[in-house]
Amino acid sequence: AAIKERLERNTRSVTEEVKKQFEGYQSPDDAKKAADQIAELTQQLADQKQTAADLTAKVHAHEISSTKLKIAHETGIPYELAQRLSGETEEDIRKDAETLARFTAHGQPTPDFSPEQPAHNAQNAAYIALAQSLKGK
Repeated sequence: AAIKERLERNTRSVTEEVKKQFEGYQSPDDAKKAADQIAELTQQLADQKQTAADLTAKVHAHEISSTKLKIAHETGIPYELAQRLSGETEEDIRKDAETLARFTAHGQPTPDFSPEQPAHNAQNAAYIALAQSLKGK
């Protein structure tokens, strides 16, 4: 009985020493869980980077479109042609707009109706007068 008690005491003390010695180590299950969490976080980070890149590209596209519209307005280019302007910087877009403006009636949109056309008969003259009065309103 005395030997049995002594063996149990030694076993407990050795067990406690081993537990203290390996207290900071993880079990294989804990290590696997940590690795899985790291992989999941890495994937989330990659997804967020991709989302940020997509949003940055969208913002850049909208800025370019806005710049094209602004420059088209400033140079008198019809809005229908604004998206045909090329360039990535405001200076490049402005150069292209100035070149295109030379081909569009001195930078002004061409009107669909010209009241200066001569009337060939009285009926056409009446229509022209009506159109001019409506245009004035």
